Amino acid sequence: MTYNNRELSWLDFNGRVLQEARDRSVPLLQRLRFLGIFSNNQDEFIRVHVANIVRTSKLKSKGKTPVPDDANIPEAAKKLLALVNNRVSEAQKQFEQIYDEILVEMEACNIHIVNEQQLDKSQKEFCRNYFSSVVARRLVPLILKKHTEIPFLKDNSVYLAVKMITAKEHKRYAIIQIPVSESCPRFVIISSERDKTVIIFLDDIIRLCLDEIFFMFNYKSISAYTFRTLRDANFSFDDDISKSLIEKMNAGLNRRLHGRPVKLVYDKEMPADMLEFISAKFNLKENKDLSAGGRYHLMSDLMKFPKLYPEPEDTDLHPMYSPDIKPLSSILKAIDAKDILLNYPYHTFNHFIDFLKETAIDPKVDAIYITLYRLAENSKVVNTLINAAKNGKTVVVVIELFARFDEEQNTAYSELLQKEGVRVIHGIRGMKIHCKLVLVKRRNRGYVYVGTGNFNESTAHIYSDLGLFTSNARIVADAEAIFGFLQNIPAPFYTEQLIVSPYYMRKQFEELIKNETGNSRNGKKAYIYAKFNNLTDETMIKLFEKASREGVEVRLIIRSACCLQQPSDERNLRVISIVDRFLEHERMIIFHNDGDEKVFVMSADFMTRNLDRRVEVGVNITDENIKKTLKDVFDIQWNDNVKARDLNNNYIKTGSDKPCRSQTELYMYYKRLSLPLPPDSAD
Repeated sequence: MTYNNRELSWLDFNGRVLQEARDRSVPLLQRLRFLGIFSNNQDEFIRVHVANIVRTSKLKSKGKTPVPDDANIPEAAKKLLALVNNRVSEAQKQFEQIYDEILVEMEACNIHIVNEQQLDKSQKEFCRNYFSSVVARRLVPLILKKHTEIPFLKDNSVYLAVKMITAKEHKRYAIIQIPVSESCPRFVIISSERDKTVIIFLDDIIRLCLDEIFFMFNYKSISAYTFRTLRDANFSFDDDISKSLIEKMNAGLNRRLHGRPVKLVYDKEMPADMLEFISAKFNLKENKDLSAGGRYHLMSDLMKFPKLYPEPEDTDLHPMYSPDIKPLSSILKAIDAKDILLNYPYHTFNHFIDFLKETAIDPKVDAIYITLYRLAENSKVVNTLINAAKNGKTVVVVIELFARFDEEQNTAYSELLQKEGVRVIHGIRGMKIHCKLVLVKRRNRGYVYVGTGNFNESTAHIYSDLGLFTSNARIVADAEAIFGFLQNIPAPFYTEQLIVSPYYMRKQFEELIKNETGNSRNGKKAYIYAKFNNLTDETMIKLFEKASREGVEVRLIIRSACCLQQPSDERNLRVISIVDRFLEHERMIIFHNDGDEKVFVMSADFMTRNLDRRVEVGVNITDENIKKTLKDVFDIQWNDNVKARDLNNNYIKTGSDKPCRSQTELYMYYKRLSLPLPPDSAD
């Protein structure tokens, strides 16, 4: 069996995001935001994966003598780098084409994005006033000199390269950082009326006002062109035992901040002399390190494109309350009565926040334990944990400092929590703590939450995730064992209902797949239905393939990287991918198990890193109603014939003539279950 390359497969996934931007059935401004998601994904891919391939390609080969296969990795990396660069370049061309098409469609809806050369007199006056009142004080122009090093330029920022020509044809270069922030957004609404909205990039307001910035120089012409750098995001860690972990983290973040530039992306209209001058400053002289683009860069900002009213969007899918949690009532009492499954963003994430708030003030709660991976800015979760500590609860937070691109924020939260009396644990050396687990100890009772997604209220309304509340005594005991392990408490580490990597998870799932294979071989009905973000572990892929050859029906929903290739003649093994307005993020797997279905919800993908090098937690679902719900959820998504694609990015066509857009169908499914409570049932 030939396997897909992980990096190329991931680029296929980002191609599906680009398909959403191209799809005219998607609301217009959502298409624009999909372009922002695509651009953000592509930037991270270059900073992490392309940078890693570049590093590998520059390793010295071990020679021509008979050696293990991995001795020629540098040569393989060079070939892969060429393929990846071609794919990235081609995708960028598609991006620019789609962006131009969307602009035309926006104009038909009387939404106009203009530049500084298209402004009328009153619009110019507005922009100059905006520049004076909002922008000017945030600018720090840097004059570039021939024999001096270029000042440090931030990675996730856009710059204007300014060229001035004097009357004597002398050239002078300068750089201006475009100062994007919440109070100085990338997109500025010049006017918004019922029949017309006019928007301008912040870049172009600065272009318009170059004369105000450089008034002290004598020049006959002045022009500006956007560019940006993409740096290697590799995180190097100092092992100096004399330093604290926080000191090492800060030093590592500073090294990443000054990482080697991987690419220089520039406006293709930039004059050759200016490009040569700037690229030489970065020691980027090879064509593969330079990438010509359009007038604007860092288009991930399109994700923050202004909301316009009335906006050409479809109906919002507002989060619902779970039918198992009554408003203004105790969530702990609701969990006492039954296990509760939440599926964000169909259900409100406020249920989880309210759960923490209740435990923070409940006089019978003694302790709260939680793992944190990625958090929102101004996190309500962190604030609630601090409140619990101030109320005399024992609060233990296991926070992962090495969550990529969240290291700085997590380090700051770690220091804040410790300052407020929370016990903070930074995990286990050599392993990321990626599980989503909460344990609450209440007198004579415990409560556990196991989830697939981060405790992040900002992303919970756009990421689809699962979370289970339970007071099951066996699961509570398992959670206590896990948190004991994470705190380095010397005690036997065994779990019954929770499955944990890197210790038991791989082995248990391997056995369950083999069991399903054996059942099929013995003539019994057998199936495996699984949903992950990524499927890249070779051992698991081989087990799925073997099971399907033995007659097991294997259905896989994989959002992004999938190293399994869909065989043309394999009817028992099918893979689909769903990309829609919500990011499909939940992980679950269902085994027929000779009629006694086993259903698991977990934080882990089937990737080698998740199964062997990270602490992950999954839960064996025992509640029959929740099992049925999860089976229904999978079936709805499996029958998607609107937003589902195969691994070649072809849309899935089913036998049904009725359109099934699974995210909309799931919303309606939960809405039917979430009917308003009758008046007499209120507390």
